[in-house]
Amino acid sequence: MMDFANPPSDPVPACEAWFREAADLTSLPNPNAMTVATAGADGRPSARILLLKGFDARGAVFYTNSESRKGLELAMNPRASLLFHWDELERQIRIEGAVTHVDEAESDAYFATRSRESQLGAWASQQSRPCPSREDFKQAYADMELRFEGGDVPRPPHWYGYRVALETVEFWQGRDARLHDRVLYRAGPEGWDIQPLYP
Repeated sequence: MMDFANPPSDPVPACEAWFREAADLTSLPNPNAMTVATAGADGRPSARILLLKGFDARGAVFYTNSESRKGLELAMNPRASLLFHWDELERQIRIEGAVTHVDEAESDAYFATRSRESQLGAWASQQSRPCPSREDFKQAYADMELRFEGGDVPRPPHWYGYRVALETVEFWQGRDARLHDRVLYRAGPEGWDIQPLYP
């Protein structure tokens, strides 16, 4: 349990501890699920649920098709907001920051851990674009099965990782009568600025 009266000096270990505690809950099928919010050049926000695939002091990592809506928005406006919410623990973590690409070696290594079916799907899906029918998608998948039959499935060149820098990190802990605890961390040139917030 975080001591909000005396919050830790670095939010990274605290995030990792909360991630571990969420992962220990057998009732959560995807404890690493997060809302990822982006915005395009027109400023209109869009959000979707993705899975966190890496986290350290450099930032939070997810993987996706760069030609998807979120990928195109990040190309125009390379910033994102992440939200983790665990209802059973009455906790939230919010992260906001600039977004950069994960290097190719790291993207290749993660792609290699995915099931073959998921790898083929990454090639077959024109993510976020109009799909004439389910049959068209199934045919595209079958085409990829044939294309890579008998060999490994390489990572598509348009599919890679994104890292969201930890510019701000906010912890929220639910309390009775909605008297919640909140603390905000802002990254600065000399370390973290720590600011308790009203609920």
